[in-house]
Amino acid sequence: MDLIVEGITRAFQLLIHGDREVLRITALSLGVSLFATSISLLIGVTVGTVIGLTRFWGRGLVISLINTGMGAPPVVVGLIVTVMLWRSGPLGALHLLYTPSAMVIAQFAISLPIVTGFTLASVQQTDPKLRLQILALGASRRQMVWLLLRETRLPLLAAVKAGFGAIISEVGASMMVGGNITGQTRVLTTAIVMETSKGDFALAMALGVILIVLVYLVNLVLTLVQQKGRAR
Repeated sequence: MDLIVEGITRAFQLLIHGDREVLRITALSLGVSLFATSISLLIGVTVGTVIGLTRFWGRGLVISLINTGMGAPPVVVGLIVTVMLWRSGPLGALHLLYTPSAMVIAQFAISLPIVTGFTLASVQQTDPKLRLQILALGASRRQMVWLLLRETRLPLLAAVKAGFGAIISEVGASMMVGGNITGQTRVLTTAIVMETSKGDFALAMALGVILIVLVYLVNLVLTLVQQKGRAR
């Protein structure tokens, strides 16, 4: 209990005093995860909508792969991305391994199936008669898709929260592809693991408190937007 209280106290001290390393780690954590979530949102919503509105051979297999990806262990995703970016790997010439860009790629790979799955489920739940009604009123297919996405905007916000939550808190993939390098790729989760292994539980607890507060603030903003949309 004393460690928890000390950790919370130290977290406030680090933030109030503006500890440069902690602020840098926090900013990198937020930046990498938000960027990865944004890319997965752009691609995931598009792919999920297309699969939800079309029928094609092998559709069930594709949906099963998406559902499997939603539960894929982050450490396995990190391993695959590491092999792809390794100097002898297919993308080794890009020299992205142990950089923030590699962390974005890994977190994107984790978040994409989640966003796609949520979008697919949301689109499938819309009444088929609504789609026919929209088209019967003279709307183009693009306009119909846009209207359906507006109808499912609340579940889509849940997809954003789920995708962001899955990657801001993961550690395995980030450590594997980023290397936990001081001043370059160290984020809150990898720093917590490192400080715990060193026995500095107070600092690890402080970083954990900062991570929880960060996640809470992001989800608070998304929740307020979601509730505002529901009130309309």
